[in-house]
Amino acid sequence: MEKNGVHEPPTGVSRNSSPLQSNVDSEKVDPGQIPELTWEHKLSTVTYDLPSFGLTWREGRQMAGLGFRLLRHIIEETSKGRVAIIDPMKKRTAKSGQGVPLGGIGAGSIGRSCKGEFQRWQLYPGACEDKPVMANQFSAFISREGGRKYSTVLHPGKPDLPKGTNISGIGSWDWNLSGQKSTYHALYPRAWTVYDGEPDPDLKIVCRQISPIIPHNYQESSYPAAVFTFTVTNSGNTAADVTLLFTWANSVGGKSELTGYHSNSSMIEKDGVHGILLHHRTADGQPPVTFAIVAQEKEDVHISECPYFVMSGSSDEFTAKDMWTSVKEHGSFDHLDPVKTSASSRPGTSIGAAIAASVKLAPQATRNVSFSLAWASPEVKFCSGKTYHRRYTKFYGTDVDAAASLAHDAILEHGTWEMKIEEWQNPILQDKRFPAWYPVTLFNELYYLNAGGTIWTDGLPPIQSLTAIGGKKFSLDMSNGETDDDNEMISRNNTATDILHQMASVLERMHASLASNSAIGITLLQGEENIGQFLYLEGIEYYMWNTYDVHFYASFSLIMLFPKLQLSIQRDFAAAVMMHDPEKLKLLHDGKFAARKVLGAVPHDLGLYDPWFKVNAYTLHNTDRWKDLNPKFVLQVYRDVVATGDKSFARAVWPSVYMAMAYMEQFDKDKDGMIENEDFPDQTYDVWSMAGVSAYCGGLWVAALQAASALAHEVGDKASEELFWNKYEKAKSVYDNLWNGSYFNYDDAGTKVSTSIHADQLAGQWYAKACGLSPIVDKDKSQSALEKIYSFNVMKFKDGKRGAMNGMWPDGTLDMTSMQSREIWPGVTYALAATMIQEGLVEEGFKTAEGVYHAAWSPEGLGYAFQTPESWNNDDGYRSLCYMRPLAIWSIQWALSTPKLHKEPQTDVTQDSFPKNQFSYARVAKLLQLPEDESSKSYLRVLYEIVRNRFSS
Repeated sequence: MEKNGVHEPPTGVSRNSSPLQSNVDSEKVDPGQIPELTWEHKLSTVTYDLPSFGLTWREGRQMAGLGFRLLRHIIEETSKGRVAIIDPMKKRTAKSGQGVPLGGIGAGSIGRSCKGEFQRWQLYPGACEDKPVMANQFSAFISREGGRKYSTVLHPGKPDLPKGTNISGIGSWDWNLSGQKSTYHALYPRAWTVYDGEPDPDLKIVCRQISPIIPHNYQESSYPAAVFTFTVTNSGNTAADVTLLFTWANSVGGKSELTGYHSNSSMIEKDGVHGILLHHRTADGQPPVTFAIVAQEKEDVHISECPYFVMSGSSDEFTAKDMWTSVKEHGSFDHLDPVKTSASSRPGTSIGAAIAASVKLAPQATRNVSFSLAWASPEVKFCSGKTYHRRYTKFYGTDVDAAASLAHDAILEHGTWEMKIEEWQNPILQDKRFPAWYPVTLFNELYYLNAGGTIWTDGLPPIQSLTAIGGKKFSLDMSNGETDDDNEMISRNNTATDILHQMASVLERMHASLASNSAIGITLLQGEENIGQFLYLEGIEYYMWNTYDVHFYASFSLIMLFPKLQLSIQRDFAAAVMMHDPEKLKLLHDGKFAARKVLGAVPHDLGLYDPWFKVNAYTLHNTDRWKDLNPKFVLQVYRDVVATGDKSFARAVWPSVYMAMAYMEQFDKDKDGMIENEDFPDQTYDVWSMAGVSAYCGGLWVAALQAASALAHEVGDKASEELFWNKYEKAKSVYDNLWNGSYFNYDDAGTKVSTSIHADQLAGQWYAKACGLSPIVDKDKSQSALEKIYSFNVMKFKDGKRGAMNGMWPDGTLDMTSMQSREIWPGVTYALAATMIQEGLVEEGFKTAEGVYHAAWSPEGLGYAFQTPESWNNDDGYRSLCYMRPLAIWSIQWALSTPKLHKEPQTDVTQDSFPKNQFSYARVAKLLQLPEDESSKSYLRVLYEIVRNRFSS
């Protein structure tokens, strides 16, 4: 709805008063000024449990064998002390009310709810502690003339706390805030909580939270830090003494809080920044982590510290209740004896620390008070025994006490972060073409770059242990040899140093040998900066790194905002194409065995317990036979080349692109130029089968052939350019046979399923046009198909307020043949909206994507804000919270504001070398061919292929 040419915001989106002047042009951004558009949530809103998906009787029968084998797999992994890639029986704390998470990219994530709870801890690979640590809070104490006093934790209501905490623990604190007058605003990576007249009716407190997510910035964006600036305004007629308190537990969530031997200590004051370090030993062999909580002292802001208090266990020490009473009575911790309040925890006890900022506000006065939080967990340790260092260590070193420097610098430099964030976001927020919900959701879906279990390494080889190379033979050469240098002899008498030197040398040589058969793409750098390697999970319930069929959709966010990270991922997959790992893995789908990864196949993922070295953690199907992975790799590579203009990257990965295309030739059974699906879920819809030529995989293949030709042109391979162009034209004509007059059939198997209206049928057309390639279908057909999808998949289900249903029958009813056909995938809905916009159906595109907003983000929706799942079904049950694919919303922004594409002008190509090149290509394809697996085909499928081949001949 528009009013005076401005789109009126739907419920859940707040249109706030604009600043008097552009913040970008000023020297500083006002932290208390909320942007023009934000996502809004009332603190008094009651949170609720989210219902997960269920199976129909038919689906349960279809998937019974899979379920049995998955259960056995979960038991086996649990016995090894590991988590399964998928565990539907694992209970999660799945609740509404999530908010903007903390920290940069790839350095660990700490979630934060709208109510201010610090939760969903992801500091270690693949580990997610959902429950909040309730001692981590901000609190306010206000005193006025005449004896008026207010004190409360800035959390609405008193939470359910463990028994015993009311006596001396955090239950003894004042949990007086109702939340009725308080509102949460979010625009990732920032959030604002407005306490308007509570606890003091004459005081307004705005807490602005910011993390350093800054596009095209590869330093600050890696920092594990966040800053909280409180803007306090006294609208009363009397002065107010205000103390803001930041408390933090020495905990990472989970069981290690009570294991003991954790310690807290005060930081050395520098530049007015005071703080406390909390050193945590962790459990289960995980690396240690150190937290820093700091505050900045100014002329009118006084900082005081309480380095240590006991929250549970012994009540003979200085307790949480003592800490609260002290600041409530004195307004600071100045009276505390630091010697008596600094110690290590004992087993069975948990400890915390607090820092207080005190300020006196005259009537009508406003003051800003800043706190920061940082954590240093420099090591990323995998079950394989390999340990990597995080990206931020390139700037702060590998000492855990780097948390002090991180927190110090964050509090001094966050104003610069904010200016850069506003420079990025304001043009989109102020673009009048967009409905109000769109830019808000566009930015907020980026939460996954932090909260998707992301890991960003320094790009150096892993630090290995004997665990990692236990299966390899080696020996240490400890012979001293001959030397005339006395100093050399002295140094060699240090036995420990000599052993460590020899071990390091052996491990380095072993790593070099292992890395040659791995998915480490750093070897493909040709003079470019090594900005490290990047991992993110398919979802926090689906434990696989960089799941590629899903990344295909999500990657628009990276190529637009952090293109060097996208190229890093692409190099890793280019290296993986050249890997061959014959290790046999048992498949969950049918119990058979298959190689982990064969030469020429793009892996499904980069692994889990030993990423880059043991790819394909996914074992539901044999993904070497999937039909979408290789075309998706080729399309992404071409898009990334023309988006960045990086010819070095293009030349480095071109052999892998060629290999990936040649590998796919084996799936063109009838040699008509088009690949065929094999009547099992051999693509991203992994419980929804396709047979023969399919709209989804066929379209991707046609687009990939054109992209391969265009990429060959970019790297100067004229013969391959012509080869792939001829194949493209041949395949395109076959693909057109799927057209039924109004849309493209699901597949050409001739069954009822073939008539399903698939929301994702034009995925190949979407990517081709996004890359600046020629459309793979005629405009009238693409528009007709999109109009059909809009009318049926979008508008015939809940009036378009859920997104696009994956499958619909031509009679307007749901396709119930598969669990996934009756699901809505928000990531696919966003991609579909982008396709519509590219084809000129802008209004329909926005309406389609708005369905995801209504379902996931609006107050009347399903409660998925900052945890958008892979899907919700026709019963509104979610599957896989916090999922990668919804980052595809950035493909809409690509369609609306396509960046300049760097393409070489096309020239005529001579065909002199074409026959010879075709022969060579065929030889490569034949070498890559998998053994025929007839047992995987049904009787009907074999019969269908016989009839098809007879008639085609």
